[in-house]
Amino acid sequence: MSKTDRMFKFKIFSLFLLVGLGVNQGALFAVGFPVDIHTTLVDGILPPYNKLMPGDTLYILSGTRDFLLIRNFQGNSSKPVVFINKGGVVTIDTDHYFGISIQNCSFFRITGSGEPADFYGIEIKRVANGAGLGIGALSSDYEVDHVSIKDVSIAGLFAKTDPDCTYNTTRGKFTQFNTILHDNYIENAGNEGMYIGSTKYFGQTFSCNGKDTLLMPSLLDGVKIYNNTIKYSGWDGIQISSAYKNCQVYDNLILFDSQAEYSNQMSGIMLGGGSCCDCYNNYIADGKGGGIENHGLGGNRIFNNIIVNAGVTYAPNETATAKFKHGIFISDNSVLQDRSFYIENNTIIHPKSDGIRFSSSLSKNNVISSNVIINPGNFDVYQNGNTSFKGIDAYVMVTDKSASLQIKNNYFARNSLKAGMDTDYSLLANSPLIDAGYAAQPRIAFDFKYHPRSTNNPPDIGAYEYTALKETSPVPTNQALPMVYPNPVQTELAVKFLVSKISDVTLSVYNLLGTRLLVISQPGLQEGTYATKIDVQNLSPGIYLYSIKTGDGLFSGKFAKID
Repeated sequence: MSKTDRMFKFKIFSLFLLVGLGVNQGALFAVGFPVDIHTTLVDGILPPYNKLMPGDTLYILSGTRDFLLIRNFQGNSSKPVVFINKGGVVTIDTDHYFGISIQNCSFFRITGSGEPADFYGIEIKRVANGAGLGIGALSSDYEVDHVSIKDVSIAGLFAKTDPDCTYNTTRGKFTQFNTILHDNYIENAGNEGMYIGSTKYFGQTFSCNGKDTLLMPSLLDGVKIYNNTIKYSGWDGIQISSAYKNCQVYDNLILFDSQAEYSNQMSGIMLGGGSCCDCYNNYIADGKGGGIENHGLGGNRIFNNIIVNAGVTYAPNETATAKFKHGIFISDNSVLQDRSFYIENNTIIHPKSDGIRFSSSLSKNNVISSNVIINPGNFDVYQNGNTSFKGIDAYVMVTDKSASLQIKNNYFARNSLKAGMDTDYSLLANSPLIDAGYAAQPRIAFDFKYHPRSTNNPPDIGAYEYTALKETSPVPTNQALPMVYPNPVQTELAVKFLVSKISDVTLSVYNLLGTRLLVISQPGLQEGTYATKIDVQNLSPGIYLYSIKTGDGLFSGKFAKID
């Protein structure tokens, strides 16, 4: 049994089933152009692809192929160009310096959802000398989903346009809009799992016409990174920078990040310079890096995350500052004057160093509240070492005592048993965390499983809100999206969904690698709201994927099976 399997078996955790963006599959197949397995270049200005119109589809035919370069396709906001697998799984196995590269494309979607039998219908199996999937060269307004990327020597997925001496790609000349990455799987990336936006927020010097010139990278407006699984990244699991507004990172599963131990590139989630991203409902465990690092602009919230064993396996016997790894770390790297950081309702278990380390003096009116922090490694370092600190400082370490900061209603303990938490860190009936949180404004409406937080009483402390009814349905964020519960589940998974027009409905359950294990088909359903149940009692404990395909689109997410 692998280390990952053991973790799932003995430390099963609950991931809310975030439903993916609904996409009308019928519309995807209106007009199609095939891309056979021998094709390595698909160019929108060359025949036959120059006949393609916004809203058309390119079918990437199944089978094993070399690299694929896609460039010069332009859809529009209501009719994106779609690249989708057809006939089975598209497998890329290459010695090239990329698996798939997308250049100068806008309003498009690349998706591996073409065949319901395979959750990941596009598989970048191996890239010997580069990245798995790269999107750049003035590309904007796109969605990437249901793609599996493994064993690549650099990053799993790049999504950025770097500046150059043409000055067409610099800040003010180009903005990358609407970057949506969801339901993807990345394992064994040599560098970052996902590398989104430029890390050179303050500029990079190039030699342009023989003169050193400082070029400012483009910014990102509109980013959603959700429901991805990232395992064994060499550097950060997810790194996002220069995403200055409308950015969300949520519902991602990140395991064993930062295996290469590369300095300053070691975290589960890195919110880099120039970013302003709400970061919530992520599960980050057993990496060598810190859990979440925020070096951004401020004005964002970090909440409902579960962070377990951050950095514990990195230089375990070294306690020097250079070897610190924290549950959550906040810096002044690019913060705007008087912006605020809100760190609320996170569950942080046994980080190598501090639970939360706050190193921002430029921000104002910051709040650290309702977090549960268990057994930070620096407790003994501060308590018994040659420092000016006490053990309790390891829970929330504020490096500048002049910081404008409220620390409210957090729970600190050396042992998780005192906190009254179950093995998935949800709350037991006798937990002292119940109704003990701080009612920060605006209030957080939901918990890690999207169950509603109390509005009459103070919220509970930590990522979970206690509920005595384990089968309580989650808060519907959109009435048209399916609801799937309970989570975790023991025997039966309940599914509620809406059908707005007569259509066939297929419910599928997959393992974490995307192989379908269960399927229920319901043909010809009339308009209305439906409820059904899926028997999952024969599944082994672990994390599973699901998809629900209706005439209204394809929806997908994760759930946990427990004994």
